[in-house]
Amino acid sequence: MPNREEIIKTQIPWEYLDGFVDFLGCKIDLSEKTFIPRPETEFWIEKAIRQLKTQNTKIKTKNKKLKTNNRQLTILDAFAGSGCIGIAVLKNCSKFCRRVDFTDVSEKSLKQIKINLGKNRISKRKYRVFKSDIFKNVRGSYDYIFANPPYVAKNRLKEVSKSVLKYEPRQALLAGINGLFYIEKLLITAKKFLKENGIIYLEFDPLQKGKIKRILKKYQYSKFNFYKDQFGKYRWAKITP
Repeated sequence: MPNREEIIKTQIPWEYLDGFVDFLGCKIDLSEKTFIPRPETEFWIEKAIRQLKTQNTKIKTKNKKLKTNNRQLTILDAFAGSGCIGIAVLKNCSKFCRRVDFTDVSEKSLKQIKINLGKNRISKRKYRVFKSDIFKNVRGSYDYIFANPPYVAKNRLKEVSKSVLKYEPRQALLAGINGLFYIEKLLITAKKFLKENGIIYLEFDPLQKGKIKRILKKYQYSKFNFYKDQFGKYRWAKITP
């Protein structure tokens, strides 16, 4: 077993050494060395879950009284990685979440997602896991799409820590010259996979906000809002067709 000094020198992420992280009360195993969930992601997912609960637990009737909304939601966790996002949604919104579909192109990620679903005791009736390059193998439509795609631009690679580049999967990081390859690929076709009044929640690099706004206008999305993370940087967007 390496001592503390040896571990520090190797720069192995402590999350890999511990073997798991806590993500909104869910134990996320990292035995397959998938991308480590970030605090920024946990922050905005918590906000999104609050919005989701507000939107779906109570609805106003014509006489302005509140009544329970019994709608059962189907949700897609695209670029799922460890599965932390979809699992957090299932754990926190189980009353009105019918199913979450988890998709990724990495076989390691698909294995990791299944491990984490088991460790968090998610009923098999509540999820599907399958390999897909974004929407390639997806059938049907969703009330919500959660996406935390690779978004590191090639020209910003030098800003990424050596530890991340050495130990974490680059496939989960890199997204072309400007970092928007997967984001644009998602937004080109996402409308086809959203139900009426469906919503996309998207994570991105704060420096990409302006370019993403232009992409959304280009593909005629009707409404979108950008939100900041706990560090005051624009980190996620809520998008409707």
